[in-house]
Amino acid sequence: MRSCKQFLTDPITNTAMMRNMTDAVTTDPSIRRREAGIFLRSRRERLRPGDVGLPQGFRRRTPGLRREEVAILAGVGTTWYTWLEQGRDVRPSPEVLAALADALRLDTAERRHLFLLNNQPAPQIRPAAPERVDASLCRMLDSLTGQPALVLGRRWDILAWNRAADAVFGPYDRLRGDECNMLNLVFADQEHRRLLVDWEAVAKSAIAMFRGDCVRYAGDASFERLVVRLTERSPEFAAWWPRREVAEPLAGRKRLDHPTAGRMEFEYSSFSVSNQADMKLIVFTPLEEDGSARKLERLLAEVPPGSPVQRRHQDQVPSTEA
Repeated sequence: MRSCKQFLTDPITNTAMMRNMTDAVTTDPSIRRREAGIFLRSRRERLRPGDVGLPQGFRRRTPGLRREEVAILAGVGTTWYTWLEQGRDVRPSPEVLAALADALRLDTAERRHLFLLNNQPAPQIRPAAPERVDASLCRMLDSLTGQPALVLGRRWDILAWNRAADAVFGPYDRLRGDECNMLNLVFADQEHRRLLVDWEAVAKSAIAMFRGDCVRYAGDASFERLVVRLTERSPEFAAWWPRREVAEPLAGRKRLDHPTAGRMEFEYSSFSVSNQADMKLIVFTPLEEDGSARKLERLLAEVPPGSPVQRRHQDQVPSTEA
């Protein structure tokens, strides 16, 4: 039996607490709305434009973000958001509150506080248990000798890959921590970025599909850390993430310009792993275009025989600390 390396992701340990406010709210709606407006303003004023991927612009007379900037980031009208800060009876929906919480970079406790102040049930954060790739799934990956295949976790961390994937997209062993993440590779890894012929289309599709996945983990510190990392490292991510476009997982084609094999084209499909929530198996099938299958065979010939399916090292686990 072939040995594997293990990659685990730790549970959330976010213990941030609000010191100046409590979750206890008065039954008087007007007082609660006024408190919610003050809270939003306090969160807005602590942020700088660079924190959310916006340019600094001209001299600012007040600290933090402007109201119109928060409105743009959250996808709401400036006048409506102003009324919300003023404590008017505008009754934001849970979806709008979630968008505001994202725009203002609220942590778990702050997000809950915002919902309660607006008389909405606090969002339920799904527990992030450690992710493990079963031996049976590893054996299946290993059997796909002519098809690159990956296993992605809930945050799109690359949990396991086969020889073909390492030959085409790797080497993955060079990556550490948050680097070993599909979204990070697309936006912040220059080697992988150069590999993608249709980079812009792939990147826009990826960011929309990722947003659709990560909404289930609103407030997860590891997701938020990844977003901050990509915002700092990719101007495109910083510009596109605030648009809040969402897409379902898709199958399609991916064209590559491999540094040694040249142009290659693959058809890819995504499959849910039945016994692991939010884990995906991604399989790439080489197409006839550009002799992709033949080029893959040549790349595999350069990989040491018997190289097993790989799983991430324990010491490469992304930290859950900010």
